[in-house]
Amino acid sequence: KDLRSLLEEWLKYRTVTVRRRLQWRLDKVNKRLHVLEALLIAFLNIDEVIAIIRENDKPKPVLMARFSISDVQAEAILELKLRNLAKLEEMKIRGEQSELAEERDKLEKILASAKRLKTLIRKEIMADAETYGDNRRSPIVERKAAQALDETALISSEAITVVLSSKGWVRAARGHEVDPLKLNYKAGDSYCSSAQGKSNQLAIFLDSSGRAYTLPAHKLPSARGQGDPLTGYFTPAAGASFVAVMIGNADDLYLMASNFGYGFVGRLGDMQANTKKGKAVLNVGKVAKALPPVKIHDQATDQIVAVSSAGHMLVTPLAQLPQMAKGKGNKIINVPSKLLKSGEEQVAAITVVPENARLVVHSGKKYKTMKPAELQAYAGERGRRGLKLSQGYRQVDRLVVEVRA
Repeated sequence: KDLRSLLEEWLKYRTVTVRRRLQWRLDKVNKRLHVLEALLIAFLNIDEVIAIIRENDKPKPVLMARFSISDVQAEAILELKLRNLAKLEEMKIRGEQSELAEERDKLEKILASAKRLKTLIRKEIMADAETYGDNRRSPIVERKAAQALDETALISSEAITVVLSSKGWVRAARGHEVDPLKLNYKAGDSYCSSAQGKSNQLAIFLDSSGRAYTLPAHKLPSARGQGDPLTGYFTPAAGASFVAVMIGNADDLYLMASNFGYGFVGRLGDMQANTKKGKAVLNVGKVAKALPPVKIHDQATDQIVAVSSAGHMLVTPLAQLPQMAKGKGNKIINVPSKLLKSGEEQVAAITVVPENARLVVHSGKKYKTMKPAELQAYAGERGRRGLKLSQGYRQVDRLVVEVRA
């Protein structure tokens, strides 16, 4: 109930209470006036009253008959001791009669008028406020409308590692020390992607068609088992497969790119989806596929490293890439369209390298660590072809960034 309703109910109750109090007082005044009338009769006929009391065993009916008084009045006279009866004074009786008659008239007027009754109640409330009131202790302020409680606010914030397999099975392990490569996977399945975050955050999954899907991290199955298939939570398009998982704050930035060499900087909060069909984030067209997103450290100083399947590598400033909520993005590295369409060449790997970090290029069983100075040899404007890696490292499997502590 609102404050107005509560006050109206209280005022109704207060009105009934005051009316009953006044009626009780009026009844008491009338009874006293009735008795005073008998006492005045006794005073005016004091000798005769005393004689009746002394000469009769039952003086009450004699008094009632002689002075035409009621049973109550006769009882009041008889209850007085003889010495008190002799001390009755007419002025005192008439004075009390006058005061009570005035009070009776006042009470009757109030009880007969709703307006007078409200005025009395108002005066009594004001008098109580003056006597017992103090300065208001709770300020009157306008609050925002109540909102449904976010269940994530009740969830404990624990460190977790979300692990995604190549077949689209997901699970979450406590802590950030777990090595997802050492977990057990189903026959024919293997590690695909992992992300470190908190149990009260949202896990966002990206499929090969560029659609993003959202699931609260606390609802993910434990890493003690082999997890659950994401198809039990979402309905991706036919032929689409999950390529990565992301988790973190809404303002975290990621490099979103396709294997056709286009991409943009995306905000994690813009990828959140509320439906099982997900949300279109990266436009890859009908042929291209989304690459795993890469978390950005510093949008102003990070470098993009893109490598094609033919071994062409380009290092270009991340700042040259636009930040978008969704779309195709801009060309990062140039792969001839003829080769893209035929499938002869595409972007094999892409990553973001922070300032002064090293890059480890993995090619089969071999790997090569490139220092910042070596990377600058492959630097160029966004959208260029890039330079070929040295012989033996052109079939790049993955790029690993090593950040100095």
